[in-house]
Amino acid sequence: MTNPQSNPLLEKNFKTPFESIPFDKIKSDHFLPALEELISEAKREISKIKNISNSEVSFENTIEALDITSRRISQISNVFFALYSAESNDEIREVAKKFSPMLTEYQNDISLDEELFNKIRLVKDSYDGKREKLSKEGSRLLSEIYDDFVRNGALLNAEKKKKLREIDQKLSKLSLNFGENVLKVTNEFMLVIEDKDEVKGLPQRALDTAAEVAKAKGHPGKYVFTLDAPCYTSFMKYVENRALREKLYRVYTSRAYSDGKYDNKGIILETVKLRHERANVLGYETHADFVLTRRMAKNKESVLQFLNDLLNKAKPVGQKEMEELREFKNSIHGVGEQLTPWDYAFYAEKLKKDKFDIDDEILRPYFRLENVVEGFFNLVYKLYDLKFKELIDVPKYHPDVKVYEVYDEGKKKHIGLFYADFFPREGKRNGAWMTSIKDQFIESNQDGDQSQSNQSDHRPHVSIVCNFTRPTATAPSLLSLNEVLTFYHEFGHALHGLLSECKYSHFSGTNVYWDFVELPSQIMENWVYERENLDSFARHFETGERIPIEVVDKIKESSKFHEGYATLRQLSFGFLDINWHAVDPRNICDIINYELKAVKDTQLLPYIEGTCISAAFSHIFAGGYSAGYYSYKWAEVLDADAFEYFKEKGIFDKEVAKKFRQNILERGGTEHPMELYKYFRGKEPTVEPLLRRAGLI
Repeated sequence: MTNPQSNPLLEKNFKTPFESIPFDKIKSDHFLPALEELISEAKREISKIKNISNSEVSFENTIEALDITSRRISQISNVFFALYSAESNDEIREVAKKFSPMLTEYQNDISLDEELFNKIRLVKDSYDGKREKLSKEGSRLLSEIYDDFVRNGALLNAEKKKKLREIDQKLSKLSLNFGENVLKVTNEFMLVIEDKDEVKGLPQRALDTAAEVAKAKGHPGKYVFTLDAPCYTSFMKYVENRALREKLYRVYTSRAYSDGKYDNKGIILETVKLRHERANVLGYETHADFVLTRRMAKNKESVLQFLNDLLNKAKPVGQKEMEELREFKNSIHGVGEQLTPWDYAFYAEKLKKDKFDIDDEILRPYFRLENVVEGFFNLVYKLYDLKFKELIDVPKYHPDVKVYEVYDEGKKKHIGLFYADFFPREGKRNGAWMTSIKDQFIESNQDGDQSQSNQSDHRPHVSIVCNFTRPTATAPSLLSLNEVLTFYHEFGHALHGLLSECKYSHFSGTNVYWDFVELPSQIMENWVYERENLDSFARHFETGERIPIEVVDKIKESSKFHEGYATLRQLSFGFLDINWHAVDPRNICDIINYELKAVKDTQLLPYIEGTCISAAFSHIFAGGYSAGYYSYKWAEVLDADAFEYFKEKGIFDKEVAKKFRQNILERGGTEHPMELYKYFRGKEPTVEPLLRRAGLI
């Protein structure tokens, strides 16, 4: 047994402020021994459940006990994968090769344990027809645990259980390899420029960042451009050198696809075939059929109908947008070469400025990161009475990270800890995400005593991780409008985690159906376009001047700019995902031809030979969105409908905010999401608010 004193991950109660994770003491070689010990501990608890006589089996000693059993394993997993995504290194990546298979093996040991399942089935049978004896949350926990066991092979024979284990182990390794390939190819690329005239048009802010990156990477006096999102986005929008835009585009869109050392083509084919085989073993026709039984959409037919309905609305609008953009390009540079993907962002940004007299560089001075953060804190205080206080004595996993205590002034209650990690660096994957570092749950302090006075509410610790524009020697971090939207989005996820008031960690925070999880995040983006909110924080970083009313009006007016194109882009990802997972993939051998067929109806620009979406589509091949990427658009229907309610009553209306908090943010997965939504809204959502907001009707 590993000594807890030598391994901080084995401490039951961390001796840190708010029992925060002791990141300063955790080393890579702590994870595997800690996981091994915690798995042994959990299995001892599982044995106790299995040894309960059939006549004494109860909800408390079986279902609740099972929910408690794996809490510490979930905790160490949360910490490990938070570091793996945000602060990875060679040591962590080596640990991951053993950590993930160990975790998968443990999960299979539990879900395929026949004796344990028989105890669960006894409890289920004893409450069938008598669910009123349980709380709503307890009844749902019983149903979900039973269904989870069935969905993951509890009713299979020994041969099929063995097959399932083999498949899960392979899938665990493939997912890690996919993500590692994308990260490595992203980190290793550098475009070194000696003369700044080669990148004419690039804002000074982006040039300063490129000069600092060059210095850090051993090229002082030059400019280095990487594939990190802020760098790539600025480059494609502003650099006049078309050949360089083409070069960077081709590299970015062929990540992990070219026949090099980081090649995901084989991983993709093996992954989709194994997922399909796994679904077949479990009795489902396809992987999508397996996944969608736990989604609001329910089945692949509903997903395809949803995507096609939006396609029919968005495509005519997108085609008109492209025609206008082509004419605009020709008016500047004459009729010549066709509009290509590396032209799109460049000319779209110029057209947007021409139509609305606004672009990212006009807006950036008003979006200093610190002001955006403070503005959001003020917003959630108005809505939910939440206060954020920065803490300096809480351990962090990187110096860039800031940690805040979240406190509810209305309820006089500590809510949790919030970690903010904003800037790109090596070892951190691209994109933006929210992570639960510690889940919320309620624990009884005395056996059998369920009274509130004898319960401990373990409050959550959550983080948001982004890749925003870094500050330079001459300017603070100034965000683009899209980066502000990303911040609001991820903070919405964080609120979902922080405000959780669930008894069982199984349901707390963002542990909800994946086509519901984006509602709390996407609804927050709406406030970015509202004048009353912008006035509270958008000030020029040099003069302190409030953002002019005419600029706010232009932001609002331009919010529908190229929404047809943007909708089709999102739909292309949804179609690609569902096409990988709603068919029998065993005869697929040419990735790019299959991909092109899947997305052809959404494409407005020509395909470029040698590029591939799937090879770097980490959401579905290294994340949890397989057969679920449609959920971003699905949740937009929910968020547009929900925000319309706020606008009817006032965007800071306390009563609407209270209903959203009590019925959505606090409830996690304790009831079916449509029921929770109807508690809040009083009705099911309709698609019309989304179509109006996007200018598609």
